Amino acid sequence: MAGEAARLITVRQAAGRLGVGYSTLKRWVLAGVVRTTRTEGGHHRIAEAELDRLAARHSSPARPRPATAAPDDLLGGLSARNRLRGYVEEVRVDGLLAQVRLRVGNQSLTAVITADALAALKLRRGDDAIAVIKSTEVMIATPAVPAAAPGRRARRR
Repeated sequence: MAGEAARLITVRQAAGRLGVGYSTLKRWVLAGVVRTTRTEGGHHRIAEAELDRLAARHSSPARPRPATAAPDDLLGGLSARNRLRGYVEEVRVDGLLAQVRLRVGNQSLTAVITADALAALKLRRGDDAIAVIKSTEVMIATPAVPAAAPGRRARRR
């Protein structure tokens, strides 16, 4: 029984690991989308296996992604082949450097870039971005915007 209890986590912890809001996950629980176990006090607990199922099924349920072009079409000519698409979760600037935290599915990736590079990319929280990984370097890129598209990019809220 102790091993079973160790594999159960709170709804708030599960929401954090899935990258969704607490209220969103609580709605899923109450709608029966998420299987839970109830404590003696009536609180919902989610099993690790159920969390894995949700992560695989809903890699980013609060932020559905439209179908996109192949990675080579987005950044054409770049030699790095390891590219992870995600959205900007947090941006911090301190002097000459900027820290960009990218959410890729249920994982976070952090890159430190120059403040000038951040300004050139015009990255803000909620923007789509691509982490480009080559050897020990992690670079951040933005998806290409078609020439016929209006000047403003769509923002994630």
